[in-house]
Amino acid sequence: MSSIKHLKQYIRQLSDEADNSRLPSFWFTDWLLAVIDKPSLFLITDEEYQLTESELAQFYAGIEKLQAGTPLAYLTGQQAFWSLSFTVNEHTLIPRPDTEVLVEQVLQWIQSQPINDEHPTPKYLLDLGTGSGCIAISLAHELKHHLRYAHWHTVALDVSPEALEVAKYNALINEVEKIDFIQSSWYESLPTDKMFDVIVSNPPYIDEEDAHLAHLRAEPMSALSAPNHGLADIEHITQLAPKYLRVGGLLALEHGFDQGEAVRQILSCHGFGAIQTVQDYGGNDRVTLGHLA
Repeated sequence: MSSIKHLKQYIRQLSDEADNSRLPSFWFTDWLLAVIDKPSLFLITDEEYQLTESELAQFYAGIEKLQAGTPLAYLTGQQAFWSLSFTVNEHTLIPRPDTEVLVEQVLQWIQSQPINDEHPTPKYLLDLGTGSGCIAISLAHELKHHLRYAHWHTVALDVSPEALEVAKYNALINEVEKIDFIQSSWYESLPTDKMFDVIVSNPPYIDEEDAHLAHLRAEPMSALSAPNHGLADIEHITQLAPKYLRVGGLLALEHGFDQGEAVRQILSCHGFGAIQTVQDYGGNDRVTLGHLA
């Protein structure tokens, strides 16, 4: 059973079984396409294609890993985000589409700011807990392609040296140069006189007692969950932000669908104004923004 036609029948069986689990059934087809390195149309036009022994072994080994809970992105090593492609591994979270709302909101804010085109002053953006670098790199990539924003510089921090290596590689393959990567637990390794115009973060925000964590066990738990009902890191970031954010600067945080009100309260308690929560593509509270008063 090594032809595309036979494997499609096998995948239909697997998909029927996956209907009763939390495993996305399309992962099986996507994994097959990754193994043979072909576009999706190939599965229709070339059903008689015979996989090599090596491809077949790789396919079945991957299916076992998927069924054991390994996310597809960790098998392929790639995940699309924004307009780019990012390398991911077990040291980084897999970028989610909803995080693109965070990128979107920060870009809108930057583009709304007045610019002295003759003598633009340097502007600085800080990404806390960068992981794969998807937020920092996507923002820097967009700013790089607009000459009016060439004066923006990005700093990306992460406590994990392994994650930083992935982020640096992603900056390289996406041809984004103006990012400084620093190993740091939140603000810890930043000089106290370093000031930013934007601080952005997708921190751990899942409640440590949340049952959904069991389905995310393949990803680094330290990047997913936090104490105090998932709000501890958000509060820490917000509390220290005024030491590093210019007056009028933007703090933009991703959070859980049920945390909007709590995050707005945290920002309000730490000197932020013009606070608003933006919903994700599913209509859930996802990003809260505030300006340092």
